[in-house]
Parts: sequence; structure tokens; C-alpha cells
Amino acid sequence: MVPESKQEAEANEKLDVMRHSTAHVMAEAVLSMFPDAKFGIGPTIENGFYYDFDLPRTLTPDDLPVIEEKMREIVAADTPFVREEMTKAEARKLFAGQPYKLELIDELPEEMVTIYRQGAFTDMCRGPHVGSTGEIGAFKLISIAGAYWRGSEKNPMLQRIYGTAFNTQREIEEYLQYQEALKERDHRKIGKDLDLFVFSDLVGKGLPILTEKGSIIRRELERFVVDEEIKRGYKHIYTPDLAKVELYKTSGHYPYYKDTMYPVMKIDEEELILRPMTCPHHYQYYASQPRSYRELPFRIAELAKQFRYEKSGELLGLMRVRMFCLADSHIICQKEQTINELHQVIDLIEHVASVFGFEHGKEYRYRLSLGDRKDEEKYYKDDEAWDYAEAVLRDVLIQRKTSYFEAENEAAFYGPKIDIQMKNIAGREDTAFTVQYDFVSPKRFGLTYIDSDGQEKEPIVIHRSSIGAIERTMAFLIEHYAGAFPVWLAPVQVMVIPVSDRHLDYANKIGAELKKDGVRADVDSRSERMNLKIRQAQLDKVPCMLVVGDREVENGTVSVRLRGGGQLPAEPFGRFSKAIKKTITERARELVTLDS
Repeated sequence: MVPESKQEAEANEKLDVMRHSTAHVMAEAVLSMFPDAKFGIGPTIENGFYYDFDLPRTLTPDDLPVIEEKMREIVAADTPFVREEMTKAEARKLFAGQPYKLELIDELPEEMVTIYRQGAFTDMCRGPHVGSTGEIGAFKLISIAGAYWRGSEKNPMLQRIYGTAFNTQREIEEYLQYQEALKERDHRKIGKDLDLFVFSDLVGKGLPILTEKGSIIRRELERFVVDEEIKRGYKHIYTPDLAKVELYKTSGHYPYYKDTMYPVMKIDEEELILRPMTCPHHYQYYASQPRSYRELPFRIAELAKQFRYEKSGELLGLMRVRMFCLADSHIICQKEQTINELHQVIDLIEHVASVFGFEHGKEYRYRLSLGDRKDEEKYYKDDEAWDYAEAVLRDVLIQRKTSYFEAENEAAFYGPKIDIQMKNIAGREDTAFTVQYDFVSPKRFGLTYIDSDGQEKEPIVIHRSSIGAIERTMAFLIEHYAGAFPVWLAPVQVMVIPVSDRHLDYANKIGAELKKDGVRADVDSRSERMNLKIRQAQLDKVPCMLVVGDREVENGTVSVRLRGGGQLPAEPFGRFSKAIKKTITERARELVTLDS
């Protein structure tokens, strides 16, 4: 990632100030419509801003143009933004009718409160703002959504208005056009169009059902990663989807994750819980018998179902769900083996990313996630161990000559980590894969090995995920390829299209031959026009279409059409069969050609 220049940084900061000022203008416009409105917060976000309101009625999309018109009147009035400071007591009087502001005032650590006035609107705000409303450029209100106050479902639901602002109207128009294009790549839309997954209110929020086609993609991903890991010396196991609460208290996860865990189930005399992670299960497998240094590194892997309570407002298609399958692994090794193991883990991750078509610096980047030594509630107290672990991860990234950035307070409670941050179509980053250095779990679980000198010693644990959560990876892939998956991942790899009903026997014959060879082939046997069948296959993003008519039946050939619109010369069916199998074996995106 190329860092922004000083000039770019200053321009972005100036734009951010203008957007924040626009949020205040929007709040003033809403106040003019609803004098009894209660105000939450109005921060800037990437490419825009939002403000949360508690209003006497529900807003509709028809309200947005009305609010925009009032905003234009405020901008035209060129009212100055005036900064003031007052005590908390004075602020409480000023915002006496604003319960959400009063809550924020009470939480302020300092005694003085900063406010800004513009026209009829006054807000508690640190600023800065533009000099006056007339300095605000082009803006557009985008949408209305519900948002719990402070992000908690225990709090009231507010109405959030999203908007965007740029220096010029042309930039607004370009941004809106870009957003429309993004919608076409949204994995939720594509997933519905291609029949990959569905949701059911009766099943529950954040719990996707993969269709037959979606299941094919998941199965291919699982086969790929399991085979790849076994080749690299991983021991694949299966562990239960639930465990005693005591397991997570021992690991230290329970205090940190209990708010995102599902409720405890009391069965007989035991308290059980659906697992939010797999680490403690794998430790119990390792500890099931004495281990020698000759067994290390001990690489445990599993495609493990995990359960986490994501808030309703944070659920997002397959990107954020409440049950997911993680390609999880824990490598238990000697301290002196960690650098080599970390390199091998990143080799695996980079190989997987390259097969998926993800490029470092474009689709993903590395983040070195560090701890905060002062936060002893969140992080295990051992400064020396933290220093060593962070230095090891940093050195590995430096040795690989790869670009990365550092982020404080993003580490796991048991040690630092390297996060592979993946960008979705909207530019938002999510953690896709992780590599974590853990010096705490061996102590908590008494993990040991007998060294070459016969002494019992404590190992190190490396947590890693090779392809992350399968569901999230599917979402990234859907958006990355806009549903036109590489041939090896495509739910239907070949569609055989008979020109008319009299060619159906030949179409069924070659379709059966392809299936026998492991190719996912279907025959479009509908009594429809050939062009309509081709069009449907293209809409379904099928990589290859085999059109067969009189000439193909007579000569034992196929006419190959590609989903991008290309057409290849007719060729013997056997030759095509070899080409498609080679394409699948090599995990190529499009059909490979055979040498003459």
C-alpha cells in the first residue's frame, strides 16, 4: 500500500472537516422539521457522514429530498460555526432535553465541554469545523437505517441518516455512479441471482443456508485447503462443536469473549457452551499423551464450526454471520522453531491467496497487531514475552521484504499477531486470515514436551488460519469475481446446449462422459431457442458452453463458447475433455488451451 503524501493527507483532512460540518447542517435541517428531535452522534465515515436521531415518527426515503432542500437553505445563509467552552454543569443545562447528549457529558473525563453553534442548532462537539456553512461543497443524502444507541441492542433504536459530501458536484456524481456499480458486485445480490445461499427468518439471523450450488463452492474450498495442509504436514482432526464452560475459563477466553458467546446450557451436572473458538480443544488433543521434542512442530488442523453472537446491525450476508466454519490450526513447537514455522504459515497463506487470485498490496495487506502493555485487564502481563513475540513477528515480515503496517491494541489477549486484512468491494477491510504468536496458552493448560536432554519444557503455540472463515472467504470470492468464478470453483463448469431436440441424445452422451471424468456438467434440455439457452448460461456465469447441432453430431465434435462471449473453433469432444480437465487440475480461471 502506497502511503498518502502530505498534500493528499491535508486534502483528506480538509474534506473530513467539511463532511463533519455537513453532518451538523443536516442535524439543523432535521431540527427545523422536528423541534422535539433527540440527537445522538454525527461522525464522519469513509466518503461521508451520518447522524443518529430519535424522532417522533419514522422517516421515509421521501423525507431525504426535503431535508436536503433545508440543508441548501442553511448553506446559502452562510452562517458561521462558533466554538465555545463551558463547564459540565452549564452543558447539562444547555442539553437538558437531550438525554443522549447528557449521557455523553457524564462520561467526559475533563470538566470543560466544547460546543459548536450554527444558526438554530447547537451541538456538543470537539470540532474542528469549516468557518461557515457557506464553505460546504456538494452533498447528497444516501439512505436511512436503524441503529441502536451506542451499538447495544439493550438501548433504544435510533434512525440514522447517511450522507456523502465532496468538494464538487461532479465528484458526487462519480461517487454515486461508482456506488451503483458496487451494488452489482455485492455478494448478497450475486448470491441471490446465482442461487448460492438463502436466509430464513425461521432459521434465524446470520445463519445462512447454502444451496446446492453454494455447497459446491464450499466443498471445493474445503477439499483444497485440507489437501494442501495435509501435504504440508498438518494432522487434521475433528473436535466437538461444544464444550464445558470450564475449558474456556481455563484458556482465558471466557472473560474476554463471554459477551459474544451463546448462553450456557446446563445438561445433567455440566455447564456446556457452543464453542466460539477451537484452540482449547486442540490443546486437549496435544495433552492427551506425553510428547517428545521429536514430534515438534506438532501441527493440528481442523475445519471447525464456531459460534459467535454478532449484533444484528453488524450481520452482513456471508461476510459476518453467527455460525461459521474456520480453517483453523494450532502449531505447537519449540521456541527456536517459531521463525521457520511462521515463514511456512505465511508461505501457505500466500499460496492460497495466489490460487484465489488475490494480490498482496491490492486485495490484501499485512497488519502487525500489537498489544497495549498498560491494559492489564485485556492483555496477559509479561512485558518480556510481549517484546520477544512482537519482535519475532516483525522480523519475519522484514525478512520476507513485504510491506506491512502496525496497529496497537489489536493483538489477542495471549500474544501479538499478523492479520491479513482483505478489502471488500466497498473498500472496507476485514481480517481474512491470521497468524498469532501465543506464549500464554501453554502455561494455562500445562502443555509440555520432553526435550533432547530429558527435561520437561514449555512450547510455544502458533495459531493460524489458512483461508479464514469459509463463509467470509466465499463472500470475498463472489465479489472479487462478480460471480464468474474460476473454472475449478464454478458450480456448473460446462453447460451442454443442443441446438434442437434431435441433438439431445448426443448432448446427454457427452454430458455423461464429462460427469464420469469429474467435470460438473449439465445439459440444457429445454425446448427453447439455442440463443436463449446460451444467454441463460451466460447469466449463470457458466465458464464453458458446448453447442451441439447436426455437424457436431456427425463429426463427434463440440462448438465451444466462453462466458465472456468468445467462441472457439469446433474441436473433437475428446480434445475439449482433456482441456477442461487440465483447467480444473491447474485451478485456472478460464479454459486452458492444449498444445497442438
